[in-house]
Amino acid sequence: MSAVVAQTLHVFGLRSHVANNIFYFDEQIIIFPSGNHCVKYNVDQKWQKFIPGSEKSQGMLALSISPNRRYLAISETVQEKPAITIYELSSIPCRKRKVLNNFDFQVQKFISMAFSPDSKYLLAQTSPPESNLVYWLWEKQKVMAIVRIDTQNNPVYQVSFSPQDNTQVCVTGNGMFKLLRFAEGTLKQTSFQRGEPQNYLAHTWVADDKIVVGTDTGKLFLFESGDQRWETSIMVKEPTNGSKSLDVIQESESLIEFPPVSSPLPSYEQMVAASSHSQMSMPQVFAIAAYSKGFACSAGPGRVLLFEKMEEKDFYRESREIRIPVDPQSNDPSQSDKQDVLCLCFSPSEETLVASTSKNQLYSITMSLTEISKGEPAHFEYLMYPLHSAPITGLATCIRKPLIATCSLDRSIRLWNYETNTLELFKEYQEEAYSISLHPSGHFIVVGFADKLRLMNLLIDDIRSFKEYSVRGCGECSFSNGGHLFAAVNGNVIHVYTTTSLENISSLKGHTGKIRSIVWNADDSKLISGGTDGAVYEWNLSTGKRETECVLKSCSYNCVTVSPDAKIIFAVGSDHTLKEIADSLILREISAFDVTYTAIVISHSGRMMFVGTSVGTIRAMKYPLPLQKEFNEYQAHAGPITKMLLTFDDQFLLTAAEDGCLFTWKVFDKDGRGIKREREVGFAEEVLVTKTDMEEKYFLCTRSSLVCWPGMQKCA
Repeated sequence: MSAVVAQTLHVFGLRSHVANNIFYFDEQIIIFPSGNHCVKYNVDQKWQKFIPGSEKSQGMLALSISPNRRYLAISETVQEKPAITIYELSSIPCRKRKVLNNFDFQVQKFISMAFSPDSKYLLAQTSPPESNLVYWLWEKQKVMAIVRIDTQNNPVYQVSFSPQDNTQVCVTGNGMFKLLRFAEGTLKQTSFQRGEPQNYLAHTWVADDKIVVGTDTGKLFLFESGDQRWETSIMVKEPTNGSKSLDVIQESESLIEFPPVSSPLPSYEQMVAASSHSQMSMPQVFAIAAYSKGFACSAGPGRVLLFEKMEEKDFYRESREIRIPVDPQSNDPSQSDKQDVLCLCFSPSEETLVASTSKNQLYSITMSLTEISKGEPAHFEYLMYPLHSAPITGLATCIRKPLIATCSLDRSIRLWNYETNTLELFKEYQEEAYSISLHPSGHFIVVGFADKLRLMNLLIDDIRSFKEYSVRGCGECSFSNGGHLFAAVNGNVIHVYTTTSLENISSLKGHTGKIRSIVWNADDSKLISGGTDGAVYEWNLSTGKRETECVLKSCSYNCVTVSPDAKIIFAVGSDHTLKEIADSLILREISAFDVTYTAIVISHSGRMMFVGTSVGTIRAMKYPLPLQKEFNEYQAHAGPITKMLLTFDDQFLLTAAEDGCLFTWKVFDKDGRGIKREREVGFAEEVLVTKTDMEEKYFLCTRSSLVCWPGMQKCA
């Protein structure tokens, strides 16, 4: 097997659309999905431990933790087939206890799961059109009962057990609220819905036989043994002056008439668009969580309400409002809190409430702070730091500082520290950002926005533009290793600029299709490019001409890189191979084995290589590349990998993907030792100029070596 090993160190990201996506393992540790992992995160000590997805997993769909907090169930799709994997959380590392993947009934995927109060049984709901509810004795992989919940292809959102009774279960969905009881090998419905059907989005048990249910029209119902006992409606009032207030507008013991719900659950964007056309919008209750005093529920974008039980009767009254705070770093602060709360969870002691949102953010609040607010809304704070909410399009690192720069389709730029695992700086903009590069010094960046290419200073608390270029939609940009040049792609042309005068010194033309990847060789004398036209070109920066070219029109290239000695180019693309190219010829083609390689990087030492795949996995290979299928493959992301980098010392691998997550990996050799670079090339501390009768040469004094830069332009 490969001698190269990669170990996950830290993940920056959340997959918010996994059902039941956040819960407490104990008072300090929370569990949430990120990429194709489940993360155990210690809130106090800030460490992370990981439960990777199954081999060949296509992504997690739903999670559930057992009441005794010993087991975690993960619903996945593995090689187009559904599977439920149950892990034992108490073991270190967490080990697989059971895998449920052989079914004698039709199933496409499991969309919601719940453990019984004694943790011995598992309830799982399948998606339409089958819509089966399955009751398992999971330890023995035995199906105790199965029943079809719906025949109309309506979505089912949540299933649960009564907190005290293994035999009583609840199912909610669009037009569906059902209580069932397990008896004599069957699940039988014990209550039948009366009144107008609702789109029931979420529910929670507040007592042995009492359930609070929320709808997409802002209604809350209390059912006791299937009979409605209480109802209230939440509305967001939007006065014309733009200020908003959230009130419980009516309470009664009878149904309030609303138009019947006939459409499926609208998306967050559809809901915002619809509410902007009316003065009264009805908040959707996506999440409800019970605690000893009552329950918390989401109440429209950016808001959570706490309800407490009234002592004299089985009704609830609103006691507190908690809001997601406005983010001052947002391009439009008035919209930064407009995100739906999708999941709520109380800590075991009920001291903390955590929330996940539709924009992939995690928030928390200390419950004692809600008591101090005295009528004013309390505010969440970030559980960790603001995370990306859309695919990451650019990734960069530098030599001088342990920084990672990322840009995303969420219109933000973020700087992370891979030593402290913190967010150092972030800012949102009006335009999407497609590419980013960090100067070797770590003091400024170049960013390709949809409208312009911008050089930007990194300040203590801000990112400020100081030079703009009229390059629209720059998909690739890169500083040279010495930092004296940077290249930016404009469609099928590469513009090269100098960082001394900030002027365009060369335009490299030759590609007939979009350029997807550029990379500098070690001494910055050459630039290698690959594109959708199937061309891989090697450019001489002194002459601005192509030195070598390799064109294969049947392949659209995703990424190129070059060996440290600049003799071999490596390219990956749409034809499922990894190519070694030298002197305009393809030396070898190595199969990707049924996946598409989307990214590639070779170490500065030249001894190891990493490739990212279209299914989100990482493959670690030794170099020279083996002829056989010899690599270590790691579950990483829940979408195609967009960018990969190694830090300058080859100690850390960085990966980013369409799932909006950023991973840092520690790289080891087969004996567990960290791999060291044999030679380090840093950015220029000083430029030395020597003259001979034949030519004028420029030398860059770096941290550990003196490098001749024949391609360097003379400074004014």
